[in-house]
Amino acid sequence: MGGSTVVVGWQLAVALAALVALAVGAAALGRLRTATGTVVAALRAVAQLAAVSAIILAVVRSWWATVLFVLVMVAVATWTSARRMTRDRSGGHAGAAILLGVVPVLAIVLGAGAVPLTGIAVVPVAGIVIGGAMSATSVAGRRALDQLEERRGEYEAALSLGLLDRDAALLVVRRSASDALVPALDQTRTVGLVTLPGAFVGVLLGSGDPIRAGAAQVLVLIGLLAAETVAVLVTVELVARGRIRRTAGHRA
Repeated sequence: MGGSTVVVGWQLAVALAALVALAVGAAALGRLRTATGTVVAALRAVAQLAAVSAIILAVVRSWWATVLFVLVMVAVATWTSARRMTRDRSGGHAGAAILLGVVPVLAIVLGAGAVPLTGIAVVPVAGIVIGGAMSATSVAGRRALDQLEERRGEYEAALSLGLLDRDAALLVVRRSASDALVPALDQTRTVGLVTLPGAFVGVLLGSGDPIRAGAAQVLVLIGLLAAETVAVLVTVELVARGRIRRTAGHRA
């Protein structure tokens, strides 16, 4: 209830309802077909965060519970990316892209001591990095698979010139899939000038120390950029090798 934090009460409920109404109204006006999805997403966010808030204190007191919680986040991220890319069970390979992006980043920040080995520190950092890797994997995979379908002729032409399947696919998908990194690059380039992201605001509200807040945000942003770059690289490679596909037995 302090002046520097979000007020939890009827004011918050009114603001959330108004924001959802604004999003739904804009979607309806533009015939975007996302109005229902917006309401469902908002309700899920409230319910899920309420549940997490209720258990998070118990989780972070135990290191093993913290590890289990992070693994659950990875599992949910894998399922979400898989469903975004394809209905084929090969979408489960999204987990490899996410893990290969997240694990090195967490190993570096924890090994260097930049983030303390405590549940209350590890859970939010891991959640942010996993979420970024999940989004990058989803976008890169969808765009790569779309390009293989839309530019099938170019892919087959490359094969006719003697390129291997992987090389022909990479020729078609690499540039479009790399667009998945544009949000992370733009956010990192413009931080402090255009946006004040969540890690910065959260630490600033909690401690009132702008130096500590800035340090936390720089660590998160560069960690996200590293994790997402690796995740996109692995995703594109998996698509090019046919490990992630739209239908069983077909590359695209």
